[in-house]
Amino acid sequence: MTIYKAPLDDLRFALYDVLGAEKTLTALQGGEGHTRDLLDAVVEEAGKLSEALLAPFNASGDEEGCRYDKATQTVTTPKGFKEAFKAFAEGGWTGLTQAEHFGGQALPNTIGTATTEIFQAGNLSWSLYPLLSEGACHAMELHGTKEQQDTYLKPIVEGRWTGTMCLTEPQAGSDLGLLKTRAEPGDNGSYKITGTKIFISAGEHDLAENIIHLVLARLPDAPAGSRGISMFIVPKFKVNADGSLGARNAVAAGAIEHKMGIKGSATCVMNFDAAEGYLIGQPHKGLAAMFTMMNAARLGVGVQGLALSERALQNSLNYARERLQSRSLSGPKFPDKPADNLLVQPDVRRMLLTQRAIVEGSRALLLYTSLQTDIEARGADEAARKKASDVVAFLIPIAKGVVTELAQESTKEALQIYGGHGYIGENGVEQFVRDARIITLYEGTTGIQAADLLGRKILQLQGVGAKHFLEEIGAFCQSHAQDAALASLIGPLAKATKEWSELTQKLAARVMSNPEELGAAALDYLYYSGYVTLAYMWARSVAAAETSNQSAAFKQAKRDTASFYFARILPRCLMHKAAIEAGVETLPAIA
Repeated sequence: MTIYKAPLDDLRFALYDVLGAEKTLTALQGGEGHTRDLLDAVVEEAGKLSEALLAPFNASGDEEGCRYDKATQTVTTPKGFKEAFKAFAEGGWTGLTQAEHFGGQALPNTIGTATTEIFQAGNLSWSLYPLLSEGACHAMELHGTKEQQDTYLKPIVEGRWTGTMCLTEPQAGSDLGLLKTRAEPGDNGSYKITGTKIFISAGEHDLAENIIHLVLARLPDAPAGSRGISMFIVPKFKVNADGSLGARNAVAAGAIEHKMGIKGSATCVMNFDAAEGYLIGQPHKGLAAMFTMMNAARLGVGVQGLALSERALQNSLNYARERLQSRSLSGPKFPDKPADNLLVQPDVRRMLLTQRAIVEGSRALLLYTSLQTDIEARGADEAARKKASDVVAFLIPIAKGVVTELAQESTKEALQIYGGHGYIGENGVEQFVRDARIITLYEGTTGIQAADLLGRKILQLQGVGAKHFLEEIGAFCQSHAQDAALASLIGPLAKATKEWSELTQKLAARVMSNPEELGAAALDYLYYSGYVTLAYMWARSVAAAETSNQSAAFKQAKRDTASFYFARILPRCLMHKAAIEAGVETLPAIA
């Protein structure tokens, strides 16, 4: 049985001391009431819910998994899932960040990210059900008609219904231009949707009365490729004019996948057989609507990486404190016991510090990015909103790609600390490794995040967001140049930032002369960008610790972990820089 305690102290530190979230959020349009007292109360309640309700059946849900009934084409979720979802909805959590006129509480995305981390750390498989609904709501809010919003969005916000994203097809994975699902005009403005979608999270389950699928399909006159994709609302049960549920629609789960991890989440094959659907947004503009969901989902998947890393760290640290094994190399530290605990071993401390550096640095990055989304949505002026939008677009592939990849390292190190006991299922830590593996794959693989960062955000958009972000780091370094507490950090951070800028310019020139250089360098460029970004978050954390009201031990832990990050993790940039400079010539054709 693994433990979980919501990391409220570090969440508060990141929110208020490092990021100044209260000052920023209360200055936004409609944010006057988003005070620290309110935000703290929400986060604390989320912690209680996750610890008491979600975390206890994380392991049993993994063991039981979802059950598919072929005769009825229905899915039964593991024990506890349905009751937890009911309590979650009754508590208003399904509408936490949704607009008030849809029945939501209109709280900031930043707090949504904080509570999402807590829920996902408690039970990632369960948390995927409300997470997919958030993306569907966001798409309908921005692209749906008022009638569609009233009919389909409000019940999702209330927690009576859930939503999905139906994108992937057997022959069309990340290349959505290859999708074949058809949408033929039907009666009264409806369409008949026909095709098969795969890997659909929460495509079928027993948690809610209805499931609203947002489906990408092609109209009869659609141009070829991604420019010919439209988006449709396809409910599991048709909806009557008065909002009540009607007949079952011609959409059903044909199977559920047998997966490596997240076994409590129903990953479905969905078959649409002339199902009744309704166009959302403009014809052939479904890709733009899809990216509305995708960007929010990618940030959410980054949070999944943080959540799994946090829970893995809590358990490996607890194990290292309690496990007695051999003696310290410099002599016994607990002579009254038969052996010292694992913490006396330098290599164990290395693994724990690696996890802590990843967790706390990632938390600051993800909350920072979420805060920018709040400024983007409700900033006081257009210039501030535009700048925040550019920074968000730049950081999303880093927040998703790098944080999820580092979660692989973090969960692996946790298992390593357990040794052979970590490999045994009954201790629970191996589940974190299995659950973490998917997060580098769905909502765009790490390679796709890398190509998006370098190909789109740097080259196509001329690095607008990167320029804003680099300027911010430069200003931070300049303002703290004489700060003795940051003396060991500011020099390396300023140097790394300068090299990042120079490397970007050189790489852009190389790609212009040979497009193959983009694919050869993108992944290493993503990692390089991520490590420098996390270095900035750690430098800000140390600066914030100096003036915070946290305990002396808390502050010292921040200094120690930051020093570790700069000494042992930031130098990884040298390896990635060398790989980038090696060029495409080192990747010969393979027969």
